[in-house]
Amino acid sequence: MRTTLFFRKNIVLKYSLFPFARAILRHYKYKLGISIPHTTDIGSGFFIGHYGDIVVHGYSKIGKNCNISQGVTLGQANRGRNKGYPVLGDNVYIGPGAKIIGAVKVGNNVAIGANCVVTRDVPDNAVVVGVPGKVISLEGAEGYVNRTDYDRVISPIKP
Repeated sequence: MRTTLFFRKNIVLKYSLFPFARAILRHYKYKLGISIPHTTDIGSGFFIGHYGDIVVHGYSKIGKNCNISQGVTLGQANRGRNKGYPVLGDNVYIGPGAKIIGAVKVGNNVAIGANCVVTRDVPDNAVVVGVPGKVISLEGAEGYVNRTDYDRVISPIKP
C-alpha cells in the first residue's frame, strides 16, 4: 500500500509502475480480505492483528501505533451531523468487529471494545464500549497497543 502511494506521487513512476502496484494491491485486498486504499493516511507502527473483513475508507486518517483487529470498519457517513470520515489519534486499539462511522475524532491512547459502534468523538485516554459507543473509563489503551513504531531511533546501549 505504501509502495503504491509512493509510485503514485512520483511523476515518472506514476505512468510506469503505479498501474502494476495498484493491481497487486487489489489482488491482496481480495486474497486477505483487507480493504485499505493507497490514499489512506496511516502513521508508522500500524498493526493488523488478524486478517479478514477490515474495511478502511480512503480518506480516513490513522495515527501512529494503531492496532486494528478483524472485522473493523472505518466508514464514511454521507449525511447528518457526522458527515465525513474518521480520524484516529496515536496509540489507539480497536477491538474485533468495531465500527467507527462518520467524521469522528478518536483521541490518543484510546481503547475501543469489541463490536462497539462509535458515532461520536472520543476524548484522549478513554475506553469505549457498547452500541452506541459510550466512555466507561479514562484508563486508556495501556497494555492493549503493541508498540511497533519503527520511526523511533533506538540509541545503542553503552557499557
